[in-house]
Amino acid sequence: MCRFLKSVPVLIAAFLLSQNAAAFQAGWRQISIAGPGPEAPATTVALYYPTQTLAGAIPMGPFTPHVAPQAAPESSVKGLIVLSHGTGGSELGHSRLAEGLAENGYLVAALRHPRDNWQDQSLLNDNANTYFIERPRQVTWVIDALLSDPQWKDRIARDALGPKVGAVGHSAGGYTVLALAGGQPDMSRIAKHCYTDRAADPIFCETGRIGQPTAQTAAPASASAPLVDRRVRAVVALAPVGVVFTAQSLAKIRLPVAVYEAEKDRWLVPRFHAEWIAQNLPGVQLHRVPNAWHFAFMDTPSMAIPTKDGDIRADPPGFDRSAFLKQLARDLSTFFDKAFE
Repeated sequence: MCRFLKSVPVLIAAFLLSQNAAAFQAGWRQISIAGPGPEAPATTVALYYPTQTLAGAIPMGPFTPHVAPQAAPESSVKGLIVLSHGTGGSELGHSRLAEGLAENGYLVAALRHPRDNWQDQSLLNDNANTYFIERPRQVTWVIDALLSDPQWKDRIARDALGPKVGAVGHSAGGYTVLALAGGQPDMSRIAKHCYTDRAADPIFCETGRIGQPTAQTAAPASASAPLVDRRVRAVVALAPVGVVFTAQSLAKIRLPVAVYEAEKDRWLVPRFHAEWIAQNLPGVQLHRVPNAWHFAFMDTPSMAIPTKDGDIRADPPGFDRSAFLKQLARDLSTFFDKAFE
């Protein structure tokens, strides 16, 4: 009996921890944010946020978020996390990660990048130089809008440094969030890379106009376009585009940064991208995901989505994407919790 009584506090603590871990459901709503000028397109944003309303599976095209649409949000959130998809992606393609962060108390703003999404890929096809400038700016516009939105601005946690803002990005989105942290692109690096290493990194060098020889004469994007957003205090880059960054700019980043590489990534071969970042960014947390392809960080769609690297739904034999995404969502929540302490 005494032994049982001694164990009661431990059991209660474990129960409270389990209850806290599942304290929230993921609410969901879609908003549209006007561009910074009359000619700029609006940005579609999916918001995932903590709520007490029961979530359910809601099919939305090829993806099925587990959310409570239009549910009432909690009165406060731990912080704002902006989520940037890859080239030609969608605001719904990383719902599992967004849901996990929302269930842990964060407001997640997953944007559909204007002119670089599944419906419209004209940004990259028109001008690779502009592509690397506009993507980070589009995220900054979303941050501007939410930090001034009457419904959300007072809900986002703040401290002496200001609002708690983080960013997560996959592929080109990984580039995007690292640019917000201070990484500066130099288009001449891509031209040199694709001249010498095209055979070893073929998909990247054949994407849009990125690796075309004309890029060799392009002015560095960093020459006239500071892209850093000082409000962003921690970033996670998932299988990021990395070769474009200058070593000098990466060396100056002092934010908490986590980089994930897919061991078998053929779209962005890690030694040229994720590992280039890790070699030059002090204090970075580099995580290698065993037996994973490039799209392991995305939700598994309900239909075939063909790419230059095969179907987005496909995984190497033995790789459990569902289990991986559940664990990754927990890891990202822990990362941001610590970064915002």
